[in-house]
Amino acid sequence: MTDVVVGIDVGGTRIKSVLLTRSGDVLAEDTRPTPADASVRLGPALADIVTSLVERGGGESGGPSEARGPGEVREPGGPGEVRPARVGIGVPGIVDEQRQVGVRSANLGWHDLDLQRAFGEHLSLPFVVGHDVRCGLLAEARLGAAQGCTEVLFVPLGTGVAAAQLVGGRLWHGRPWAGEIGHVVVDPDGDPCACGLRGCLETVASAGAIGRRWSALTGRGGDAAEVARLVAAGDQQAISLWHNAIEALAAVISPVVAANGTQLVLVGGGLVRAGDLLLDPLREAVHARLAPAMRPAVAPASLGDRAGSLGAALLSLEAGGVA
Repeated sequence: MTDVVVGIDVGGTRIKSVLLTRSGDVLAEDTRPTPADASVRLGPALADIVTSLVERGGGESGGPSEARGPGEVREPGGPGEVRPARVGIGVPGIVDEQRQVGVRSANLGWHDLDLQRAFGEHLSLPFVVGHDVRCGLLAEARLGAAQGCTEVLFVPLGTGVAAAQLVGGRLWHGRPWAGEIGHVVVDPDGDPCACGLRGCLETVASAGAIGRRWSALTGRGGDAAEVARLVAAGDQQAISLWHNAIEALAAVISPVVAANGTQLVLVGGGLVRAGDLLLDPLREAVHARLAPAMRPAVAPASLGDRAGSLGAALLSLEAGGVA
């Protein structure tokens, strides 16, 4: 019998999950679409994910576990079977982790949702809910590119832009909106943002925004990956758009670095696949805004799209007093 935890990363379009042993071995993984009307349908989906992971994680050597109901896994009896102890769930948006409330998530369409009630009606296991970006940083700090660092700013660039911080070697939680750097205004006359403001960082420097701005500028379709390809090929319109995104990002990141004594800026999300095309100019732009003694390392995250689910699993271990 193997004691394990489940980590689930709920995204706007996909849910990624892992079955993790206490020693850090991944026994099973799952990726599936996020259901529509998530405030109602997410609970049953999470229960099904837990059951599916446990069946696959214990199937090869001990046979599939037989569930009595959604998320209720029978007591395992063989040495090759697994028994989940806890579940960690990372969700996007503004999350009040102390009250376990989803204050607001534009992607998932909820407002002031009691996450313990919404999920607890379907999960029979103890669980804890955290912010998806903070879960990602927890994983990078324990298992990835932030190991050994005590002052870290983690900035995933994907559909949106957010941040999480390691301060004194500990994950900083702060108020529910801590880390919402994507909603700092960088262009007061810019595009409308889902938050109600105009010209937020997220409307300029997220992967989603870069694709939308490129289409609006040129009348041609294309996502951030296509813009990056054109930047590398020397397309002047793409270079200008890319430069503006990086300058806006550096303008928001630099004061955070100065205020907190950050030693490492860790960049994640889909946009980091651009590699040095993104990281080199971002490093230069951040360093140009800071005195030499204040300049942090700027590096890519290493866990890719597994960071959120791994971090959620680690969060559940912490909540259980194990990690």
